Amino acid sequence: MSVRQKVPEDLTARKALALEVIDRLKKEYPDAGCTLDYAHAWQLLVSVRLAAQCTDARVNIVVEDLFAKYPSVAALAAAEPEDIEAIVKPCGLGHSKARDISACMRMLRDKYDCQVPATFEELLALPGVGRKSANLIMGDVFGKPAIVTDTHCIRLCNRIGLVDGIKEPQKVEMALWKIIPPEEGSDLCHRFVMHGRAVCNARKPECEHCCLEAICRYAQEQSDTQTAGS
Repeated sequence: MSVRQKVPEDLTARKALALEVIDRLKKEYPDAGCTLDYAHAWQLLVSVRLAAQCTDARVNIVVEDLFAKYPSVAALAAAEPEDIEAIVKPCGLGHSKARDISACMRMLRDKYDCQVPATFEELLALPGVGRKSANLIMGDVFGKPAIVTDTHCIRLCNRIGLVDGIKEPQKVEMALWKIIPPEEGSDLCHRFVMHGRAVCNARKPECEHCCLEAICRYAQEQSDTQTAGS
């Protein structure tokens, strides 16, 4: 009885496409960076938790009051979850977010001497921290290779053709690790966010104004559809 051998995946074309996407987006958005405002690593941990189902712009407004009242890990860890919730409620899901923030800050205080741990595994063990948040911290705070698969990243990667019909964040992340140079991942994901907001929006992408139009699978399919219908 023969056993079918798995054929190695040929990623040559996608690696080439990824490099071209990186180059074009660098030219379009030379200043890549996180759109959440923070001065310390623990503040970014708080903000990225608040950003779930909430805009970064609103989070940046809300945390001004939060960080003014609780200016350190120790201060926020000492706060009651109900007091945190009263401030972060405008971000939505206030109860669960306040609970996670409180538990996270208390773990930083009790286990890490009020410092944010620098390994991916330790970050994932913090309350309320998933892969997206951990990757954001690794890339933006510690300058390590990171791929943040938020909704913009997932949408753009599927449209461009870097992945095929993959919607699960971790699966998209794993697929991108295979084709994107590690040192480019963090900034590329920030540029995906910028491009997703400015041009390649969810409802009606503005392909005619897109720096990726010539290499994007979605744009080509739209062009072919229009040609066939004319």
